[in-house]
Amino acid sequence: MSKARILINMHYMALGGAERALLGLLEALDPERVDVDLFLNQHTGEFMPLIPGKVNLLPEQRGYNAIERPMKDILREGQLGVLAGRLKAKWQHRRYLSTLTPEQRAYDCSAFQYVADCVSPFLPAIQGAASEYDLAISFLHPHNIVLDKVRARKKIAWIHTDYSTIHINVEKELKVWEQYDHIASISDDCTRSFLEKFPSLADKIVLIENILSPSIIREQASSPPLKREESNDGMQLLSVGRICQAKNYDNIPYIAQTLKAEGLQFTWHIVGPGDHAAIDQKLAETDTADCVKFLGPKSNPYPYIRACDIYLQPSRYEGKSVTVREAQILCKPVIITNYTTAASQVQDGVDGIICPMDNASIARAIVDLAHDPAQRQQLSHYLATHDYGNEAEVNKLYQLLEKH
Repeated sequence: MSKARILINMHYMALGGAERALLGLLEALDPERVDVDLFLNQHTGEFMPLIPGKVNLLPEQRGYNAIERPMKDILREGQLGVLAGRLKAKWQHRRYLSTLTPEQRAYDCSAFQYVADCVSPFLPAIQGAASEYDLAISFLHPHNIVLDKVRARKKIAWIHTDYSTIHINVEKELKVWEQYDHIASISDDCTRSFLEKFPSLADKIVLIENILSPSIIREQASSPPLKREESNDGMQLLSVGRICQAKNYDNIPYIAQTLKAEGLQFTWHIVGPGDHAAIDQKLAETDTADCVKFLGPKSNPYPYIRACDIYLQPSRYEGKSVTVREAQILCKPVIITNYTTAASQVQDGVDGIICPMDNASIARAIVDLAHDPAQRQQLSHYLATHDYGNEAEVNKLYQLLEKH
């Protein structure tokens, strides 16, 4: 029996939860059953070296590599079609923003769809190894590229976002989503929030959780070895993720201030890309710069997770946090805030702690767990005796391939 041909499209391989989830999927796909072409809009990002050798990485194509780069650079390269599309999208989106309330504007994420709609006509067809694929996957929103530029028997678009936390132009997005054969959602909570915006798409949804391999995570956690930080004799706290509004890192200085006032000895490390200058200013104002440390982006965060005492996810919202599951696989006590999808990740008091989202409650949860070694041990023991891997999720893709 001939192998099925799959094409997967992704923006690039920067540090991020969706990118790490893609690596999990690529690792899980069986090369005896499928041939996989990976098309990246840009061949950039810290995760590029981690793409499995069994995956055929297609060459970068002109046009696609101009979608998210600075406009002055693509002007210099003469990529005038994409430039015109992006300028048109900027103008259209600005007009759309003028119709929104201040609250809607604060959480607006519709700009990506405007860019995709306006740029797509200027992009060439993707030149893959197959003239027609059995399955084409658009792994990250917006989903125009796989829809418009790939020939495939079936097409799947992925949801990684909690749609209850953002504002979008539903009408524009629906025109794209409804043309896909299937829509893969990473959690039941993501599905619920998505269907509140797009109820007509319920029959297209299939649940495929982010695929994580415990053996690979444990192997990477032990290489290279990482000693506990010597800067503080107290608790080692850790958060991993991009510095952005969703992660709520801007409130860490105030949480840390309360921890210090409670007499807790600790160092809170933050691993992830992004500008933290504004947070540094808050650290200075709250006198907490000595105990909150930004370590920058790390392509392998697992040694840092292995070295911590408590893993913290103080997010305002998450689709389904990959790093929370990774910390659980490494048997670390986790504290997460009660964002919409929290219950899909943690059984409160069983394999982690869910706390209210306000700063005082987060600080209280940290202090209580830090002062309770028996509970930390109990949480770690539960995690060590339960399987948090889910490589079998890949079978759902095989089942979709086999459907006629």
